[in-house]
Amino acid sequence: MDPIVEQAAKWGIETSHYDGLGRHWQVEPSVLARILEAISAHGGDPRRPDTAADQVVPAFQGTPTLPQRSWAIAVQLYGVRSRRNWGHGDFTDLANLIDIAAELGAAGIGLNPLHALFDDRAEEASPYYPSSRLFLNPLYIDVESIPEFPRAAMGDYHSPIEALRQRDLVDYAGVARWKSKALHLTFNAFRDHTTEERRRQFDEFKRAPLVQSYAAFEVLRRRFGKPWWEWPSAFRKPDPAILGDLHSTDADELDYHAFVQWIADEQLIAYRTRAQAAGLSIGLYLDIAVGVRADGFDAWSNQEFILPSLEIGAPPDKLNTEGQRWGLAGVNPASLIESNSAPFREVLRASMQYAGAIRIDHILGLKRFYLIPRGFRADQGAYVRFPFEALLAAAAQESIANECIVIGEDLGTVPPGFQDTLARYGIWSFQVMLFQRAADGGFIAPEHYRENALVTFATHDLPTFAGWITGHDLAVKRGLGLDPGETDHDRAAAKEALGRAMAWRGLPTMDLLSAVRFLADTPSRLLLVSLEDVLGEVEQVNLPGTIDEHPNWRRRPSVPLEELLQASTLPAVAAIMEMSGRRSRPALVSSAGAPIEPRCTQDRS
Repeated sequence: MDPIVEQAAKWGIETSHYDGLGRHWQVEPSVLARILEAISAHGGDPRRPDTAADQVVPAFQGTPTLPQRSWAIAVQLYGVRSRRNWGHGDFTDLANLIDIAAELGAAGIGLNPLHALFDDRAEEASPYYPSSRLFLNPLYIDVESIPEFPRAAMGDYHSPIEALRQRDLVDYAGVARWKSKALHLTFNAFRDHTTEERRRQFDEFKRAPLVQSYAAFEVLRRRFGKPWWEWPSAFRKPDPAILGDLHSTDADELDYHAFVQWIADEQLIAYRTRAQAAGLSIGLYLDIAVGVRADGFDAWSNQEFILPSLEIGAPPDKLNTEGQRWGLAGVNPASLIESNSAPFREVLRASMQYAGAIRIDHILGLKRFYLIPRGFRADQGAYVRFPFEALLAAAAQESIANECIVIGEDLGTVPPGFQDTLARYGIWSFQVMLFQRAADGGFIAPEHYRENALVTFATHDLPTFAGWITGHDLAVKRGLGLDPGETDHDRAAAKEALGRAMAWRGLPTMDLLSAVRFLADTPSRLLLVSLEDVLGEVEQVNLPGTIDEHPNWRRRPSVPLEELLQASTLPAVAAIMEMSGRRSRPALVSSAGAPIEPRCTQDRS
């Protein structure tokens, strides 16, 4: 056996795999060598991660759950339109959404990731492309609600802010420019005029080593304007002695970045408390991105865990025949084994401190990731195995400790038994109605959905209900020269199947409320309804495969928050959910009129 192949196997690097088109790939030795070099560079144990038995702890039965079935409203917070925000949704908008949810009897508000981005890079707006999953995006701060906000010092800011507020797409550059100005002025006012108690609270917050390290990174990346691996050698790692010298030259700027994170943390914690006081059983449901950018804070601060020389992606499939690069840095399984999953736990805690439920994006990555060495094509990557059950055990432990439900986004090519393994650790499934189909194309009957699951019609990467019914998404993709992955005939057949499924439930009208009634008949504990759907929007939030061709992560709903209850179907959704608890369950039938079992997509590798 080739020594490289033998070594790769010891470190959990798969030497061959099948792609989404059913083709078998033998990984090139040069690719194996590059991945092996990156993973083993910091030492560690070369055992295959999936055989690291001492890291696996028994399954947990005590993870948090709901006393009853409920529902939540899914919101892309950055896009919320209101009469008071600065053209970008903020934490006060979130507070108002919490009040709306409480009035309607919902369990909570589901949000896009709130992770820290490069807020000075308007073209990189995706909440799934963070600099850090440990800190918050300052654009969500409501500057005007900070006690020290100096209105007089801002001058005439109302006219430009009103212009930002009226835009149909979020102007990230404009919002960041004005919020940065406001936050700097507010920080100056805080230093000069705050109370002793607030000064004490800030001093306590900024003393945390991680906060100091993050503030230093923000100062340095603005100073050098390059990826951290191109900085002067003294700054390429967060050496405490070197970073300590920054306090003699950049103390005010360091304090400013710590202050911004303190304010963001203060506001979000306040609204978590508000949700609890309002009786929302979940409160906030937060998404955790699958990874981080290679040149961001998390990759710089933990170079044993994040591997910037490797990129997360996917092998070729029918929609992406050349494979996919996700722009996110690879993760080192050896670091997870050696540290008892400490970096993973840290990421979970960072979101759980604010939330009653979190969703782990692409939870299949806890079992294995497809990693591509820098400089290689997307179809030249290899799968690397991770300590799957050890990570699930860590998630279960953090779920219990933080009283937070954990939901795994388990879409895609799911290996046999994968979801049962999640369930053993108390981790819920994420079941999307559009994907719950039988081999004959029919929609799976509600009774076949999992109990410990979140159910929803679609996701931010899929068409809205109105877009799917009208076929608008197909037209958009074709207009951009993209293969939509289905023909008009395919869509017509799918709509016919949905109509049959609804008719069997006594739902003759194929509209959003009928879809909600259908999902309300499932045994699943939580139903998620998107803001775009209740407003009848046809444009989807994100169109995979596009960057500049489509305004991803920028769209704003047509209706301001203040008119939401009058201009949406939310009250009708609330009525359906209230009634669903009292309605008897229909007979166990499929869309074709006979019992059917859900199909499990096989992983051929």
